[in-house]
Amino acid sequence: MKHYDTLVIGSGGGSKLVRPVANMGHKVAVIEKDRLGGTCLNHGCIPSKMLIHAADVASVIMDSYKFDITIDGTLSVDFPALMKRVNDTINKDSNSIKPLYDNDPNVDLYQGEARFVDENVVEVNGERLTADRFFLATGAHPNIPDIPGLKDTPYITYYEALKLRKQPEKMIVLGGGYIAVELGYFYGALGTDVEFVVRSQMVRNEDRDVAREFEKVFSERFPVHFGVTPEKVDYRNGMFSVALSDGKVLEGDCLFVATGVTPATSSLGLENTSVSLDKKGFIVVDDGLKTTADNKWAFGDCIGRNLFRHSANFEGEYLFRTLYSNPTSEAIDYPPVPHAIFSNPQIGGVGKTEEELKEEGKEYVVGINPYKKSAMGMALRSEHGFAKLLFDKNTKELLGAHIIGDEASNMVHMLIAFMYKKATLDDLLGMIYIHPALPEIVRNAARNARSQFAKLTLAN
Repeated sequence: MKHYDTLVIGSGGGSKLVRPVANMGHKVAVIEKDRLGGTCLNHGCIPSKMLIHAADVASVIMDSYKFDITIDGTLSVDFPALMKRVNDTINKDSNSIKPLYDNDPNVDLYQGEARFVDENVVEVNGERLTADRFFLATGAHPNIPDIPGLKDTPYITYYEALKLRKQPEKMIVLGGGYIAVELGYFYGALGTDVEFVVRSQMVRNEDRDVAREFEKVFSERFPVHFGVTPEKVDYRNGMFSVALSDGKVLEGDCLFVATGVTPATSSLGLENTSVSLDKKGFIVVDDGLKTTADNKWAFGDCIGRNLFRHSANFEGEYLFRTLYSNPTSEAIDYPPVPHAIFSNPQIGGVGKTEEELKEEGKEYVVGINPYKKSAMGMALRSEHGFAKLLFDKNTKELLGAHIIGDEASNMVHMLIAFMYKKATLDDLLGMIYIHPALPEIVRNAARNARSQFAKLTLAN
């Protein structure tokens, strides 16, 4: 039985601990059952954004009439070529990882499914391994709801949605979260007839004003069935039939199930260890990302804290620093964790939502400014979107920032920096903004907040 200093299960976020630890002279084993690079590279962030950029280009072309530009003819998409280009690029990137591991004398790669057969023994491909330290970075996989008839049909998840070589004519999307609105938008923008089934609301974890704006704009472009659930799924002669709780029946040649994710922990054999899981199957960790076992740590999607690759990277870097490069017992201290939704309209956010501040009993002041009330918003002929800033009523510290509209994922970065430095309203107003650039929308929202503070002063 081979013994390692460090054993890492998962090659996505887990990569933050493989070569860096090996470079220090430690013997490392890394186990991956899927393609190297994890979900982000192969089934998530990167291929989806490459595809969505094509959708954004198509959307700009279709909206060119707003700028007195006429495009003759119909939009034509070489769908197989687009998909091949994106997947060839992703596969090349994924394939480049194995030689790096193979050429590192301190790294052993095992491509197979890992399972604990004892507290400190992992089996992969019939071989048993042990280690001083174990790191679990197994991520998550699609959650499949228990809908009568669904499991017997050729439905797709985001795994297949990123790899189809034939463009569907009519797609039914179950779900209204990140994955549903991003990939559903991609297909719809390129000509597929897309219809959404949403149990409650779309992008429901966003600030409520942002979520309402998104639902309003998105449902003007695509049919969305709100407040209903699928009760039965049939598949005959190449067509899906989805019966909804309101009595309607939807039909299409593609059914995309995008109802969230579930942690990839059930096959790890953790019942043979002292590692604990919560009710949803996520691995329980403490403030040092340590599991309930003495020599095992977990991070990334499998712990359910922040389901983003950028947060998994932060956690992996924290573990490398505190356990290897500069050993310390310091707890992990997350800076403001931002996020973005690359749909249309785009969303970027960081910090507290207004609803969270209300629940906490926090006194706050809001500053909002729509895109159209800015010079660049006028140039873009923006019909929707806004920046919303939330400040502490007493200290004026920025507590949350939420943007919906063009370049929201980029625009929010200035506010991530402000929050990281615990900036106040005065800091936002003290800087010079380029005129006429989009960030003036943020400045105008800050000015509106200043007016709200002035009213409070007068009232007192």
